[in-house]
Formats: sequence, C-alpha cells, structure tokens
Amino acid sequence: MRCPFCGHEDTQVKDSRPSDDGSAIRRRRSCAACGQRFTTVERVQLRELTVVKRDGRRVPFDRDKLARSVRVALRKRPMEEERIERIVNGIVRKLEATGEGDVTSAQIGELVMETLKEVDAVAYVRFASVYRDFREAKDFENFLGELGEAKQPE
Repeated sequence: MRCPFCGHEDTQVKDSRPSDDGSAIRRRRSCAACGQRFTTVERVQLRELTVVKRDGRRVPFDRDKLARSVRVALRKRPMEEERIERIVNGIVRKLEATGEGDVTSAQIGELVMETLKEVDAVAYVRFASVYRDFREAKDFENFLGELGEAKQPE
C-alpha cells in the first residue's frame, strides 16, 4: 500500500479490526519512510460495477460518491455514522445483487430514494430535490403533495 503522505510503497499494517457490522476491515498502517500513520478500509466487492449516466457515458461505480450523497441528505439529522454506513452497504449490495455489471444512474437514484423514504422523511425530500432537479418552490409543493397522498389511508 502506497503512503498517502510521501508516496513510499513500503507500509506496514500495525492493527486490523473488523467494522461493527462485519462488512469491512479497518487497518492502521505506518510508513517505513516518513513514519506517518493512516487507516485503510478493505471491503468485499462482489462484482465490478459500471454506472451508465443519462448521457450514455460509462464511469466506474464510486461507493464514496454514493456515501457522500447519503450523508449530505442526512446532514444535521439524528443519524449515527454507523447507521449511514449500513444504509450505504445495503444499497451497494442491492446493486451488486442485480447480477448486472452495468447499473444506470437512475437505478442508483431510485434505490437511494426508496431507502431514505423508509429511514428519514427530511433526508428523502432533500435527496429528491437534487435528484429530481427541483427548480422552484412549486416543485417542492407538488412533491410533498404526492408524498402526503401516498401516506394517507384510503
């Protein structure tokens, strides 16, 4: 593993621990050249995913980008980091379970919305406002109206 501080290739693992949910291993490493310490995270990857964007471009799936999006939606909400990690892991597992190497950005967006709808209504609306590209207050009104209709019993 290359040192992120000096670029030296000789680093040593000082400590390894499984994450709380057992889906990853955290490793503390030390650089033999500069002495800096850093942490790496190792996860199981069932398959290499490629995201097909709306414009047809194909880019490698970036778990960190997905995690950032979920964190932004959940910012200032009462949600522990551990739970956010479980949410992201669940979304990634669902994507990998499709059996396809290619997933569309729309599939990812819908999965995130579906998950956030169950977890936190405010985060759901925040994510939807960006994902569905709300331009004005009326877009929020329409979306919230649909959300209210969906929750009312018949």
